[in-house]
Amino acid sequence: MKSDATRTAGLPIYESLIRERGDVVEEARAVAEETQQQMSQALAGHAAAPTEAGEH
Repeated sequence: MKSDATRTAGLPIYESLIRERGDVVEEARAVAEETQQQMSQALAGHAAAPTEAGEH
């Protein structure tokens, strides 16, 4: 299976959209990983203080 970088290499439209709008896929991946870590900690009894919506 090809990585995201391999699949998007040479796709000028995709690269243009990233420059204009940001890499939404990467941002979503980062938020998902952060959420997964927080949930793992919460389930282990080490929950962090909640943050305001939109705060990173």
